[in-house]
Amino acid sequence: MPSTSPLPSLRQRLSSATSLFVAILWLGLLLGVSFLATPVKFQAPSLDLPTALEVGRVTFALFCKVEWGLFALLALSMFLAPPRVWRWACLAALLGIMMLETCWLLPILDARVSEVISGTDIPGTHHHFLYIAAESVKAVLLLALSIAGLGKLIKS
Repeated sequence: MPSTSPLPSLRQRLSSATSLFVAILWLGLLLGVSFLATPVKFQAPSLDLPTALEVGRVTFALFCKVEWGLFALLALSMFLAPPRVWRWACLAALLGIMMLETCWLLPILDARVSEVISGTDIPGTHHHFLYIAAESVKAVLLLALSIAGLGKLIKS
């Protein structure tokens, strides 16, 4: 016999609302940091390259920590909701991208920044383009989770 208690439904709506809030917040921060503030600082004529790179390094180190916190909140809120395979697939993809960035791409980019700041002339690599691609995929995943979460919230 199905339960008539409103508690599971309330828990599911709260979980959906929390997931939606976290996904939209994360998407907004990602767009603001990675696709707005970062490119713009390199267009400021009075900001020299070493300073811009140092600001970027500090910004992305902090943003990486913020993203891990948002990931934990998103995972927890999804854990409390009814399982949806595609949502867990999105979360797993986000985890993979974040691990790739944290453990491989950011350390490589940080080392390159250190070399440029020290005055070393280094050849270009594909790592920045990989980071931009990873951030773009993260944005698409977060947008998908946000749209689905909004749709689910409207239906309930």
